[in-house]
Amino acid sequence: MQPIYLDYNATTPIAPEVLSAMRPYLEEYFGNPSSTHRFGQLARAGIETARAQVAGILGAKSAEIVFTGSGTESDNLAIFGIIRASRKAAGHVITSSVEHPAVAVVCHQLAAEGWSVTWLPVDGNGCVDPDDVRRAVRPETSLVTIMHANNEVGSIQPLREISVILRERGIPFHTDAAQSAGKIPCRVDELGVDLLTIAGHKLYAPKGAGALYVRTGIPLAPFMRGAGQEGGRRPGTENVCGIVGLGAACELAATEGEQRTAHLGRTRDLLGALLTAGLVDICRHGARDRVLPNTLSVGFGGILVTDLVDALEGVAASAGAACHGKGGEPSATLKAMAVPERYALGTLRLSTGRPTTEEDICTAADRIITVVKKLRR
Repeated sequence: MQPIYLDYNATTPIAPEVLSAMRPYLEEYFGNPSSTHRFGQLARAGIETARAQVAGILGAKSAEIVFTGSGTESDNLAIFGIIRASRKAAGHVITSSVEHPAVAVVCHQLAAEGWSVTWLPVDGNGCVDPDDVRRAVRPETSLVTIMHANNEVGSIQPLREISVILRERGIPFHTDAAQSAGKIPCRVDELGVDLLTIAGHKLYAPKGAGALYVRTGIPLAPFMRGAGQEGGRRPGTENVCGIVGLGAACELAATEGEQRTAHLGRTRDLLGALLTAGLVDICRHGARDRVLPNTLSVGFGGILVTDLVDALEGVAASAGAACHGKGGEPSATLKAMAVPERYALGTLRLSTGRPTTEEDICTAADRIITVVKKLRR
């Protein structure tokens, strides 16, 4: 039985259009982009085209895009880069209680180094209250980092409202948009952010390619040392093929735009409706008008999600984002949302993608319903 893939928030396949754009850089355009001869300049041209494509989806300038090796590296560069550029031995950072480890672990490291970190709570839908940000700001606050959309539940944060508070005080604002880019609009001026993270493999580009938007005038210190690539902010010979793929994926997302968003929403809503109709004692997490269009986080009462995933051979979905091992604790995100343990321990993250069809959804829903009923018996 061929499993139906419903784990697009974990990673996406490389889109055919993206692979086509990458292929010449795997074969004939192999030069080092820092070389001045023709081979190098062909590779450099591919990078600069990609830089413009990434900037285009964000409504940014090409010079504001720094290519990295992953979303995690982009988050690290944003946070450590701002902190190191401030030249402060200690200060204050604000983040949320539902961040991806690429941000949360960095903030814990800063705390270990003597920085004060405020972890903002979220409501039952997984969203930060902008007034909590206002109350948390201090004279020594050096950075606020709050994700655009949560990787587990899909909750979309009120970044614009938060940005108004921070702009008045001149505090840099970073967001991890790894999950939102390519699914919903991520125009940096509309969001009001100064730094924004993208991960290629979340939007149909290859793994090993990421980008960081850095608003003009924002000081950013490199946290790696080496040559002067990427404007001196990210040393190391660029992953030309991966960067070209990331650019092509952003161009594809811009072209598909609302059509892609609508498709993701239709497939996700159909899946939610079928599961709700076919099962009792289930709980959908997050406000439906404030979550990513492709993300369905649902808790099944009375079972452990690890048992469900073990038995669910016909659907590829995520349990790791919801629970840490059999009999373990619910995830930090579900705890922060105060999800009852009965549902938190049985929460499955389902996420649809460009290739997902309605037939896929109907088959997957039937398989999930069958296994849940069997486990409950």
